[in-house]
Amino acid sequence: MDNAQNEQANVQNDHSSELEQLREGESEQMQIRREKLQKIYDLGVTPFGQKFDWTHHNQQIIDEFAELEEQEVAIAGRIMAIRDHGKTAFLNLRDFTGDIQVYLRQDEVSELECQLFQLLDIGDIVGINGKVFKTHKGEITVRVEKLTLLSKGLRPLPNKWQGLKDPEIRYRQRYVDLIMNPQVRDTFKKRSQIINCIREWLTDHGFMEVETPMMQTIYGGAAARPFITHHNAHNMDVYMRISPELYLKRLVVGGFERVFEINRNFRNEGIDNRHNPEFTMLETYQAYGNFEDAIYQTEQIVSYCAQKVLGTMKINYQGTEIDLTPPWNRMTMPEAVKKFSGEDFDQVETIEEARAIADRLGAEYTEHDGIGKILNACFEEVAEEKLIQPTFIFGHPLEISPLAKQNKENPSITDRFEAFIFGRELANGYSELNDPIDQRGRFEQQMREFELGDDEAHQMDEDFVAALEYGLPPTGGLGIGIDRMIMFLTDAASIRDVILFPLMRPEEGRAAR
Repeated sequence: MDNAQNEQANVQNDHSSELEQLREGESEQMQIRREKLQKIYDLGVTPFGQKFDWTHHNQQIIDEFAELEEQEVAIAGRIMAIRDHGKTAFLNLRDFTGDIQVYLRQDEVSELECQLFQLLDIGDIVGINGKVFKTHKGEITVRVEKLTLLSKGLRPLPNKWQGLKDPEIRYRQRYVDLIMNPQVRDTFKKRSQIINCIREWLTDHGFMEVETPMMQTIYGGAAARPFITHHNAHNMDVYMRISPELYLKRLVVGGFERVFEINRNFRNEGIDNRHNPEFTMLETYQAYGNFEDAIYQTEQIVSYCAQKVLGTMKINYQGTEIDLTPPWNRMTMPEAVKKFSGEDFDQVETIEEARAIADRLGAEYTEHDGIGKILNACFEEVAEEKLIQPTFIFGHPLEISPLAKQNKENPSITDRFEAFIFGRELANGYSELNDPIDQRGRFEQQMREFELGDDEAHQMDEDFVAALEYGLPPTGGLGIGIDRMIMFLTDAASIRDVILFPLMRPEEGRAAR
């Protein structure tokens, strides 16, 4: 178990007792709600209702009050507050768009509805038919003419003032998190809007959306450990994909000139605020292009989404202003190391010189690592976290880029880039290697590295090499981490704040059987 997994386990253990305390407090209230449930049945009312024909959302009523005043509306939502004044009562009703006040007078509804109202709790879902008006305090309100119970909540919501604040409980019970915290719902609304904007930009620029296999007999396209599962009918192990790259490039071979996929990748790695084993990626491939086209796509897509969803290209992330306006900064990997450490890899000629720099910088390497891998280790050690404003790092060493085309002027590096914001990698792209002979040689080198202990090295993919032998046009490829992009655009500190159901260790005593 790595450090990230240890940290995750410790955090979850710390919060298990808090969950138990919450459940103990719930039990008595749940019993009371069960008794109310029976009384509702005794009234002849179905507590888990049928379809309700609503006419308006809450925010629409607020926005269009001038046209809707004294008009009949039908709304539906969850009761978030009840203020009972005897013969009158006020409710706060929450739907997908927000809250609205509801006013009920006993003498304006039936006797059955009065009795039903007395059995309602915070968290119940109801339908309201009534007229729109404004109270003497100026609050837009719906006056109840008909009350319909749509779903009785048997489990109480968290205390209004204490709320649901503990992150571990919020991630585990996301459904309650979404009920109690409107800002969380807003984050996921923005997530949907951002993904729609990505699709919009790409389709407007001639890209076609495709889907490629999630289960693969040979995994590839990234340096990562896979999840392994078994297909019974064929009696064979298969891998959950770590990347769709090799399949998407097969499609370019087949004649699709611009393709993209937004979908899940699975990597068997630890969990921290930037990593979840299941995550969403965008990958694009543009025939007759190169890594400059992928750089253009990156800065245009991110800035376009920011402007469209947030109304600005200048965002505030964790207290730091980030300017997403193109063009973004550019540096080679050696330039970045030199800027932040003073060490100059452009002058390095021997492995001994590279190791000496790494030793001075505290970067880790193995006896099998060449100059390129050591350069990358030094970059990650001293430069990566200092790249706050959007920056493209390019000139990646050949030995860490097995699928990228070599640079014509300097064959020791590739035409590859990574994009960084706030010290975090956001995107990776390159001019795709389309020489099948070179590709086979790189795969063979990767297999040698695997035998030397690199369990993230690429496997040999004979079918992919065969595809290249039919001819892959010059191609620019791009991968953007959608979850990380959404983190930046919603000011989320953790990747788990932008994934609806992040992977969690089962609670003790509640593990799947």
